Amino acid sequence: MEAPNTATSVDSASAEELSTKALQKRYEGLVMVRNKAIKGKGTWYWSHLEPMLLHNTETGLPKAVKLRCSLCEAIFSASNPSRTASEHFKRGTCPNVSALPKPISSVGPINIAASSSPSLANNRKRSSAPPSSYHVPTRFCGEVAYTSLPTTATTPHLMLSGGKEDLGALAMLEDSVKKLKSPKTSLAPALSKTQVDNAFDYLADWVYESCGSISFSCLEHPKFIAFLNQVGLPPVSPREFASTKLDAKFEEAKAESEARIRDAVFFQIASDGWKSKNKNHYGDENLVNVTINLPNGTTLYRRTVFVTGSAPSRYAEEILWETITGICGGNVLQQCVGIVADKFKAKALKNLENQNHWMVNLSCQHQGFNSLFKDFAKELPLFTTVTENCIKLANFVNYKSQVRSIFHKYQLQEYGHTWLLRVPLREFENFNYGNMYMMMDDILSSVRALHLVLLEEAFKLVSIEDPNAREFGDIIRDVGFWNDLEALHTLVKLVKDMIHEIETDRPLVGQCLLLWDELRAKVKEWCSKFHVAEGAMEKVIERRFQKNYHPTWAAAYILDPLYLVRDTSGKYLPPFKFLTPEQEKDVDKLITRLVSRDEAHIALMELMKWRTEGLDPMYARAVQMKERDSVTGKMRIANPQSSRLVWETYLTGFKSLGRVAARLIFLHATSCNFKCSWNLWTPLRGHGHSAIALDKVQKLIFIAAHSKLKRQDFSSEEDKEAELFTLANSEDDLFNEVLVDTSPV
Repeated sequence: MEAPNTATSVDSASAEELSTKALQKRYEGLVMVRNKAIKGKGTWYWSHLEPMLLHNTETGLPKAVKLRCSLCEAIFSASNPSRTASEHFKRGTCPNVSALPKPISSVGPINIAASSSPSLANNRKRSSAPPSSYHVPTRFCGEVAYTSLPTTATTPHLMLSGGKEDLGALAMLEDSVKKLKSPKTSLAPALSKTQVDNAFDYLADWVYESCGSISFSCLEHPKFIAFLNQVGLPPVSPREFASTKLDAKFEEAKAESEARIRDAVFFQIASDGWKSKNKNHYGDENLVNVTINLPNGTTLYRRTVFVTGSAPSRYAEEILWETITGICGGNVLQQCVGIVADKFKAKALKNLENQNHWMVNLSCQHQGFNSLFKDFAKELPLFTTVTENCIKLANFVNYKSQVRSIFHKYQLQEYGHTWLLRVPLREFENFNYGNMYMMMDDILSSVRALHLVLLEEAFKLVSIEDPNAREFGDIIRDVGFWNDLEALHTLVKLVKDMIHEIETDRPLVGQCLLLWDELRAKVKEWCSKFHVAEGAMEKVIERRFQKNYHPTWAAAYILDPLYLVRDTSGKYLPPFKFLTPEQEKDVDKLITRLVSRDEAHIALMELMKWRTEGLDPMYARAVQMKERDSVTGKMRIANPQSSRLVWETYLTGFKSLGRVAARLIFLHATSCNFKCSWNLWTPLRGHGHSAIALDKVQKLIFIAAHSKLKRQDFSSEEDKEAELFTLANSEDDLFNEVLVDTSPV
């Protein structure tokens, strides 16, 4: 009969041992994080929070881990240090937090004697009186804090008319006296004129390349001037930065850009911004960025056009042709071999192509894939049903106060924090897949909390009187709704990921057919997984494919050695077998259009020779050689320029076809590139688009874009800021996850 009691005692001892280890581990983790923070490698509040390991007075074993405020001795739970710091320090709960003065540079801790004397410094040396009403605790790691000490009869309490803030002024007075008694040279060595000029050049580069994120008026900020003084630099002149320096930097960037264009035999124009994705806070206004793609893979910025409202195709055509003539002049227009623009079904592209037979003008693939979401919304009942139910559900939860409070309660219980369900402003008009995806993501992330709401007695009472609550309950209980939501969420993510890859990789024209084949394969697999009829999906994708298709896709795919296929004889031949009969005809028609009439039959004969002979296996394998990207981990082509260089150097027997191939292979299939910030256009709103202000803005954008494209940096400042804040917010979450993990080692 004793065995059960023995087992119980053993289990109890084991539980106590695990609890002790967990508490000890948590305490050591807090100490480690605090030590790192004190060295400047962590968040600020650890200088004022001290971990404590409390022990049971009877057993002597650890019973809890707490945090103690070193300013007011208050004790807090250690479960969430970040929240504790925010509530205790930032909200003013700590009574002594206001006593933390601003750091005083070059002034050490001082003891102020109570007696008066002409020389405060001499009195401090001679006085044997105890310290005055403040001292510097060493545990604050260099930060000055004040605490009241008891005063004696012989040492009256020092009262200053300005309160504690006077202590800083008194320290500065003593410092001035010390400097007069024993002047010292500046710690920072004097900078030469060359060093100052170089420093200001770097500063100018940073200001200009920030593209409006930093205003010229910031250069006159007192804190920035103090920083310059600290490092030994004189104040800067905002006027100089906005005039002479700006002009010099612009001329330097423009000269480098023009030289690169002159070196290239041909180029492609890329135009992005005609088709606005969202209305900005100024209304329906767009910034159209025009860039230049060179055969060696370099992209150069050309200009930004401010467009109000929906610009007609004729206006777009004029802007593009004006850009071409501005680069080529009137004699060498054939240097521009094509345009890629985001204006889907734009008449401007077709008109320019018809008027100039050597040009290939394409619609952007990024925009083409984005348009699929509108197609889905219009053609697929699943899209409509799920979207309507999601919007009903989200609006009811967000705006019904009783239900929202219940929902937040279970969110906090299940996930540790609360959030509202994001709802797109528009449902299907000007459909925004990003907002739609976020709404579906929020709902799927709250499945458990939404189901628990139905079990709450308060919700049951609401359901009796409110028909919307009953409809809400029916949606939540419907298994079909959740299956359809998961299916639609997966489809949107599938296309969304492909769009992201297109924007990141910026594919060439030869990849277009493969991209759409990849989309078809993924959608077919999706249909099989979620039991959706393939016919409707195939029609939607095929219709969008035909709207976006250009004969250059097939021609570049056939002429690019990257896509040569090895046959049974060992030859590397162009993949004609993967083209439809119509696409084969498109290849012939395009090649004959791009050459002169006298060369047309020669080019077609060379095409037949290319079809039967292909490329030497050694060169074909060299072109198709891949290596792993150190950043993404994906396999990439080792030398992307090899396809074009083979035609220009090795395949010299294909004179007519070679010229066509070299021009087609390098063409980009996307126009998305440099993203211009609206910050630069803000000053123009109050100056009526004055010529002087507009000229300066154009120069700033040119310098910033030239630098970003030179670094191959295609991200926007907004994206970087979002990523930075996401990482900053995740620091404490990750730390708390480590501390909460109390599993035995």
